[in-house]
Amino acid sequence: MTAKTTRLLDGVRIVEVSMLGPAAITTALADLGAEVIKVETPQGDYVRQMTWPIVEGVSLMHLHVNRGKRSVVIDLRTESGVDLFLDLVREADVVVEAMRPGGLARRGLSFAAMQEVNPRIVQCTISGYGASGPYRDLASHGIAYDAWAGIFAPETDANGHPGIPDHVSIGINAGPLFGALGILAAVIHARATGEGAELELAQSDAAVAFDWYRSETYRAYERPETQVTGNKSDDYARREPAIAGMRGGVRYQVYESIDGFVLFMASEQHFWKKFTDAVDRPELFERWPGSQYGDHARGNIELQDELTEIFRGRTTADWVDFGIETDVPIAPVNTAHTVHDDPQFQDRLSWLPADVLGADQLPFPVKVAGEEPLVPGKAPEVGEHTDAVLREVLGYDDARIAALREAGAIT
Repeated sequence: MTAKTTRLLDGVRIVEVSMLGPAAITTALADLGAEVIKVETPQGDYVRQMTWPIVEGVSLMHLHVNRGKRSVVIDLRTESGVDLFLDLVREADVVVEAMRPGGLARRGLSFAAMQEVNPRIVQCTISGYGASGPYRDLASHGIAYDAWAGIFAPETDANGHPGIPDHVSIGINAGPLFGALGILAAVIHARATGEGAELELAQSDAAVAFDWYRSETYRAYERPETQVTGNKSDDYARREPAIAGMRGGVRYQVYESIDGFVLFMASEQHFWKKFTDAVDRPELFERWPGSQYGDHARGNIELQDELTEIFRGRTTADWVDFGIETDVPIAPVNTAHTVHDDPQFQDRLSWLPADVLGADQLPFPVKVAGEEPLVPGKAPEVGEHTDAVLREVLGYDDARIAALREAGAIT
């Protein structure tokens, strides 16, 4: 029996005007079943040639962020093209402007103009630095938002030149997720009240919001130490914010195994005791019992040396099994290259197939209980669905489509 697949966003129609990575704002929505119509210029979105790898002539970025969408070419420099766009707005729930703000408005497609034909329309603009502020018109690419938000510190190469360190790019991932959440909230509101909404977000804002723990900790530390302290286990001394505060930890630290590395996380006293009992080293707990919560035994080199020898005695898989059996938090340390070999990955994350999508891709990670994940369609070629969308969504006949093509509104 074939597993059922629910399209949770069936009946939600999104008209998207996007360039490059910000198109990811609708990727998850398409994965969940929304109809996403990507409106492109006659030249198309050059994301198809942008970045690496290039898979059979098409970029992986395009294959991923535009999967499950349909492409329509409309020349918004023409009056008939603008009218055609407004016809799509009439039949849509959402218009997404995934580029520098104001591009649609300059073509006569302001939010007010769209509301005139569809009062329930939701418009969301996602851009680099947003629709206001001194950086509004500053050209940028994705890593700019991480740099602006303080996500990474420059590294120095062998020649003494500063460079970009390896890191997960936050702005280009967090921005689309925050945006999709806002879009869904606005659609729910519009369907309940008949009132649309105009949303805008900056990927730079999203980067700093995603990294809230560090920035809010620094902000808290601006207050006097009589008001804001560290943990009791650290004698209330202030640690560096977030992950930087883990430096020097011993009971919460990475250790080498026989064949790799594991992350040991016995910061609570009861976990620490379970561990020392299970490895038959109760004297370690007796000597260094620590505090009840949040105790990493920072700077205890003698204990770190003991734990180093203990962890070198088993494989990573053995330590994970040990953690499951003894209820001690231990994690394997994978890489982005090797994580797909991990049994947890293999159990939960089946690759979306390359023969459908053009490249192996990871699925939307939220599961519907008892159902298989929806496999979206392959990212479209430029204008691949122009005629089909005009017929199916707007009910245009061949003569009207031909007239639009003659007028230069479509290609």
